[in-house]
Amino acid sequence: MDITIHQALLPHDDADASLAFYRDALGFELRNQVQYGELCWNTVGPPGQPGTSIVLYPPAATPGLTDDERRTIAEMMAKGTYASINLATPDLDGAFERVQAGDAEVVQEPTDQPYGIRDCAVRDPAGNLVRIQELR
Repeated sequence: MDITIHQALLPHDDADASLAFYRDALGFELRNQVQYGELCWNTVGPPGQPGTSIVLYPPAATPGLTDDERRTIAEMMAKGTYASINLATPDLDGAFERVQAGDAEVVQEPTDQPYGIRDCAVRDPAGNLVRIQELR
């Protein structure tokens, strides 16, 4: 079977702040923007990789959610326990400097892990955990 990962979805609670983080701090390009009333979906992705993208979406727009579920999602996002993504780069130190300069909440500075990788972790403006691994 020929199958690939095309898009991953990450929630946001502020479309502009999330877009600024992924575009300005991580260097992703804005590929699509859909607005529906006050709601906004932004599709971003790494330059030169048109087949891979992240959709930054408003979780409150998910059909069928109850008010209790919306509250639970908002609480988990505020704690940073709702969603995460792993990225990779050959220049971990440079990427870390860039996200740190963009006022990301630092969870872990670049570290050599005992299981053989070097990575760091930050939270995006919505609280999503973003781990960045060094390609070797």
